[in-house]
Amino acid sequence: MTPAVSPWQTYRRLLGFAHRYRVLLGFAAIGMLIEAAAGAAFTWMMQPVIDDTFDEADAGVDLWLPAAIVGLFVVRGIAGFVADTRMAKAGRSIARDMRVGVLEKYLRLPGPRFDSEPVSSMLIRLGSDSDQVSQAAIDALRVMVQQSLQVIGSLAVMLYYSWRVTLAIFLLGPPLAWVMDKVGRRYRAISHRIQESGGHLLHAADQALSNQHDVKVYGAQGAELGRYTELANTNLRLSMKVEATRSVSSALVQLMGAIGLALLLFFAGREAIAGRLTAGGFVSLMVAMMAIIPALKQLTNVQGMLQRGVASAERLFSVLDADDEPDSGSVPLSRAQGLLEFRGVTARYPGQPAPALCDVSFVARPGTVTAIVGRSGSGKSTLIKLIPRFYDLEAGEILLDGQPLRDYPLADLRRQIALVGQQVMLFDGTVADNVAYGELQHSDRTQLERAVQGANAMEFVEKLPSGLDTGIGSKGGRLSGGQRQRLAIARAMLKDAPILILDEATAALDTESERLVQDALNRLMPDRTTLVIAHRLSTIEHADQVLVLDQGRIVEQGTHAELLDRAGLYAHLHRMQFHETT
Repeated sequence: MTPAVSPWQTYRRLLGFAHRYRVLLGFAAIGMLIEAAAGAAFTWMMQPVIDDTFDEADAGVDLWLPAAIVGLFVVRGIAGFVADTRMAKAGRSIARDMRVGVLEKYLRLPGPRFDSEPVSSMLIRLGSDSDQVSQAAIDALRVMVQQSLQVIGSLAVMLYYSWRVTLAIFLLGPPLAWVMDKVGRRYRAISHRIQESGGHLLHAADQALSNQHDVKVYGAQGAELGRYTELANTNLRLSMKVEATRSVSSALVQLMGAIGLALLLFFAGREAIAGRLTAGGFVSLMVAMMAIIPALKQLTNVQGMLQRGVASAERLFSVLDADDEPDSGSVPLSRAQGLLEFRGVTARYPGQPAPALCDVSFVARPGTVTAIVGRSGSGKSTLIKLIPRFYDLEAGEILLDGQPLRDYPLADLRRQIALVGQQVMLFDGTVADNVAYGELQHSDRTQLERAVQGANAMEFVEKLPSGLDTGIGSKGGRLSGGQRQRLAIARAMLKDAPILILDEATAALDTESERLVQDALNRLMPDRTTLVIAHRLSTIEHADQVLVLDQGRIVEQGTHAELLDRAGLYAHLHRMQFHETT
């Protein structure tokens, strides 16, 4: 069992991210020291302002005091500017580093993580959690250092003028520390729940907006709005708890400040009567005390920022500390022949009682097409996800060219695979950027054009305003489904991998688009090991072998004609589909 990590340990780890910005923070610290010293000097000057200004024996004081006050505030302003800007740059840089680091980590996590955590929660971590961490690491630190230096400077002035009065006011220290501890604990308890609530809000909104056509057609606006409103109300209640905590703690600090002022008046009066305190000294004590009160208030309020940041840091560190995809392979692989063999493969999703695949065995040879069919939930998608090792096996073995997949480095293994799915992954960029994607980005223009031509995509690409350099919008939104599919095929053609996986690549297309896509696929498949998840059985009649899955097992195996003759599950599925289309 992993030992619990204290908030202080989390914060110390968070401050470790500030190490690379130590030069910026050094300048900021110098600026804050000068700023606090200037503030303390102004408070100290209250004594000569009061005692000497009205003393005709020291008439020259009216010349240097105004100049000194202006000079102090000029110095304080410059120092404050340096401190604020250097701290801000360091803080925003840490937020950027956390965002980049967490996204990099997500891209290295195994497939089950993406099944257990919705993308909306990941976006919360990359967005508001990273901002909260920046506030905790730097903004809260800046407030704590600035206000602490302000308090120290004011206390130094108070000790200088009357140590007796200052020690009497120190009686407020223990109750103030108790208040800040209680506030910190409450903030920390609520902060996790607020961030989780924000993730639920984003997830609900994402579902409703992404599926707005279904929401409208089925009249579900009220239901979706009701669900979102309930989540928003939960978020509001949690936020109000934070605000109530902040307000009560602030009021308590101010009450203690008022008590401190009362003590100051009481003890300062006694000191004045005893002749140990002048009118100017009393005013300096009063100004110093008045400077301490708002500083203490800010130190209390920063608890919220600090605790939210610590809670966010814990969420981000839970990602950074998660185990990467297993990648211990040491056998280099430049280009595979493409011989795939499944031997008694069993796979199970985390937390599921029944395996998704059970004792699956078959061989897919180079230059052949293996079709995978079956009812929904039979394990088709699970089978092909095992080949790029998106998921690990529970039992059995998958071999490529006679070597277990786990023996190859992940990057080498995945270079051997091209994937064309039903849901095409396109980005907000140009046609060329989306075809020459990732490691393909350095392909020359001739290769790119040949791939686009081979995928039957050039007929619409050349009509675009800038051809291959035309932007296609977010997720390829400016293109039709068939056009997006052909760009995905062009990408696979450009990769020229020895293994090709087609995951229901034509299932959602109209007849004309399906013809163009199927024609492109027929040019892509030769001389590769091709695995096809087929929805329309008519598209796999010429497959070299057909695997029929049911409840995670291969229940039939053979060619299209052989399986029809057996009159089993495949023939039943084919008959149902034939009747549906006639």
